[in-house]
Amino acid sequence: MREERELNGVDLIPEPSDYRIMSAVDTSTRGYQESWRSETMGWDPYPVPVISRPRRAVKRIANASVFVLTIIVVWGIWKSQLLVFEIPPPTSEWAFEDSGVRDLQAMGYTGEGVRLCMVDTGIDTSNDDLNGIDLVFKDFLSNSYLPTDYGSLAHGTMMAGIVAADGHLNGIAPGVTLGMAAALGDNGEGDNSGDQEDVAKAIEWCWRSFDAHIISLSLGGISNPESQSDGPTVNAVLQAMDNGVYVVAAAGNDGGSADDGVLSTPANVNRVISVAALDRNGDIWEGSSLGGSIDKDGEVRENPHLKPEISAPGVDIVSTAVGDEFYSSTGTSDATAFVSGILALILEAEPELKNVSGSSCIDEVKSALMSSATPLEEDVSHNPRWGYGAIDGKMWLSQIRSTSACGVI
Repeated sequence: MREERELNGVDLIPEPSDYRIMSAVDTSTRGYQESWRSETMGWDPYPVPVISRPRRAVKRIANASVFVLTIIVVWGIWKSQLLVFEIPPPTSEWAFEDSGVRDLQAMGYTGEGVRLCMVDTGIDTSNDDLNGIDLVFKDFLSNSYLPTDYGSLAHGTMMAGIVAADGHLNGIAPGVTLGMAAALGDNGEGDNSGDQEDVAKAIEWCWRSFDAHIISLSLGGISNPESQSDGPTVNAVLQAMDNGVYVVAAAGNDGGSADDGVLSTPANVNRVISVAALDRNGDIWEGSSLGGSIDKDGEVRENPHLKPEISAPGVDIVSTAVGDEFYSSTGTSDATAFVSGILALILEAEPELKNVSGSSCIDEVKSALMSSATPLEEDVSHNPRWGYGAIDGKMWLSQIRSTSACGVI
């Protein structure tokens, strides 16, 4: 016990000259958090060898005309350079269990017959877990016909793996037809960003050409409250929902003391399902953005459109990367992929929810989501950080059936 007490507050840091040698560093030392930790724990935008898990991070930047991916990549690459054999990558099984994914899969649902479209950095299918997926790829950056991931740290490939991986990782809905619209990429500084005109075109392609039932947007931009128009991305989202397409979007990653109380765009649009991130203890991730009570038109939000709507697993989520690599990431991007994948299972279970005319059915499905969520605090029906509560996919489906949402019998 004496030795354990002496090690409290100590981090083991690999020596740059030989990462097999570890040095003990007192975390209370002045300058440690600002200097040492930024170099060795992944906050710099370049890889640092940490045994078998080099880490990198992505900074978040945005303005009125640029969209950025709302994700922080914490560490990655499970492939030991020190051992003859490979270390099997871990999984995030807790996330699939806690969110009700495995319960829905046990009922036989895989997402078959559902068309889910992601607007992201693209996809690299060289990972064995993605080799056999039903994929339609569209490139809005360089017109490539071959699936390509233009992002820093394969962001789109990671989001696709959460939903559709089928191999070492058992994704949420491996039976879906996945549309991947590449509209964002590495800007040369380790950040994933893109012009909102490209994002808008990708969203339109998802519902108009790909015939998506669900559009998953693990991205976000900063909205301009003084703007007199919605902008092309918001308009594209509104058109999709008017045509009965469900849109799920990341709440944003600017939580904490600097949070401006405004969700990312288009998560702040009323009928969009905006998603916050939970850790494995069921607690809200401190980086999740705070939702506001006033919508973009200056009106007070009402149920079931209070922001954000739902929380889902989004901390240390393991997913597919390039080749035989697997990365772990944290952010509302991951949580968005979870909600989108769960919704795909529900649409398979109740096909009447697909191809609906207008947006009234979206409201009913969102009402069921609200009623089925598990509040993170007693006697709190909605919180601007975690929404109506944690997602429970099986309960969401049960609530849809019990209320006959959208004509479900």
